[in-house]
Formats: sequence, C-alpha cells, structure tokens
Amino acid sequence: MMNVAVSDEARPKTGVRAPAPPALISMKQVCKGYGSGESRVEVLENINLNLRQGEFLAVVGFSGSGKSTLTKMLAGLETPDSGTLEMEGQPIIGPSQERGIVFQNYSLLPWLTVRGNISLSVDRVFQHWSKADRRAHVEKFIEMVGLTHAVHRRPHELSGGMRQRVSLARTLAMKPKVLLLDEPLSALDALTRSVLQEEILKIWEEERQTCLLITNDVDEAILLADRIVPLNAGPNASLGPAFAVQLDRPRNKTALNDSPQFKGLRNAVTNYLVAVRQKSRDEQQMASEQPPIQLPDLKPRSMRLPSKAILNAPI
Repeated sequence: MMNVAVSDEARPKTGVRAPAPPALISMKQVCKGYGSGESRVEVLENINLNLRQGEFLAVVGFSGSGKSTLTKMLAGLETPDSGTLEMEGQPIIGPSQERGIVFQNYSLLPWLTVRGNISLSVDRVFQHWSKADRRAHVEKFIEMVGLTHAVHRRPHELSGGMRQRVSLARTLAMKPKVLLLDEPLSALDALTRSVLQEEILKIWEEERQTCLLITNDVDEAILLADRIVPLNAGPNASLGPAFAVQLDRPRNKTALNDSPQFKGLRNAVTNYLVAVRQKSRDEQQMASEQPPIQLPDLKPRSMRLPSKAILNAPI
C-alpha cells in the first residue's frame, strides 16, 4: 500500500512551505461525560483539535464514539467538563449565529413551507435588513439548493433529500463563519446521498466557508475534506492522527474510484479505524473478565425432618 500523508505537523520539513491558516476554532484537552457515580460514562477524553480558517475538516468514527457530542460542543449546545473550547480566541459558552449546524434529522418546522423555514432564520439573524433584501437573500439559497419548484411545499410533502436541502439552505442563509454538518446524509438512500454530496461540495467551493463534517463514511470524507481526523472508539474516545487529503479540486466521485491515491488513503483511514476499534473491544473484554466465584461448601437440609414452619409446633 502506498504511503499516505498525515497531518501537516507530521510531514518531514523539506523545503519552504506556506504556513498553515490560523485556527478559527481550538479545542484543548477537552473532556466530556454524562451521568454520575457508578453510572457515569466518559464519552470524550483529551480532545485536541484546530479547525483552520477556510478548511473543510472531516471527523470520521463509528456509531457511539461521541461524534455528535463533539459537534454539539462546537455549536455551543453542550459544555465540556474540562479543557478549553474557543473560537477566535473567545470561549464558546453557548449557541451563536457564527456557528451554523445541520442536523441528521432535518429539524424543520412542519407548519412552514420551504420558504418559511428558510425565512425564519434569515429574519432572525438579519433583522436590520429591509424586507426586500431578506426575501432576495432567501430566494438565492432556495435556488442554490435546487428547490425553486418546491417553495410552497411543507416538510411532509418533501422527500428526505429535499428536506435535508431545506435544512442546509436554512443554515447557509445565516452566513455562519463555521458550518457544522452532523452526519447530515446518513439517513438518506445511497443515490440521494451521492447527489447531495456533490451539492455540498459545489456549495462549499462557491462559499468557501470553514466547515466541519461528522460522518461514518470514509469515502464521503475523502471526497469532501481537506483533512480527515479519526475519532477513536469510545468510551473515553480521543482523536487519532490527521490524514491530509492531497487530491486536486474540484473532485469527481467517479474519477476518484480509479485513483491510486484515493484507494491508498481510504485503506489507511479504514485500517486505522478498524484497528483502534478492535483494540478498544479487547480492552473492554479484559476489564470485564471476573475471577471465578468460589461457592460455599454447603450440604442440603434433610426434608424428612419435620419443620416448625410447616407444623407450627415445636420440633
């Protein structure tokens, strides 16, 4: 298998390289768990991550490893138990329009139309704009995600892929500095997922927003991202080494399937994830093994003797 580049810091310093873009979001020694006492579960441990200005970063991991918890902390919906979480040098202490998030489950208001769902966020964020400017802004993003023909439909009249387009347009219309994608395509069928991957890639190349994608699909991460960071299996999940995606843009999914570099990177990331999951399972198995229970040396009581409980009389 060919060698695959990992994080910029891990590459040998040969020649002069341009400095890495500054970190827009920084996580240092972040830990997060739920519950208390014996029932407490430590989900994430010692998370160190820099999300750089203008990059597309993908965090890849198995289900249950804490990917959604990581996203919620970045969005300000959860607070870390320890460590520091900052955006542009300021602590992240709650939700902000600067960090837009697209959830897996669409999160649309069922009584509003496509235009109404998108207008809701635009009217909230850009209150100082004129009504005409806000409407033009909404129409721009409706057209961007290809839903001009469905502006008057409500969520129950849309397919899953169309609902996710509305959710994506609603978040993009807020013009956030950071776009957080929490497994936005995992509930879709393979064909729809492939189409929306291309749409997300096209939109990102136009807008060039800083973006973090949470996914369990290695191929999806390679298609979209500049860097891939594996999230090790939980509990106490931590981040693995970053893999640099050194594939030219724009990227075409069909063409990538024949690329030796794509195949090598896919194998490297997949093999790493499988290895750390197996290691985690082995450690949990060893921790759960208990020494054999020593039973007391007891003899059964003879049932021939009368019992006080039965006769209600002294023996």
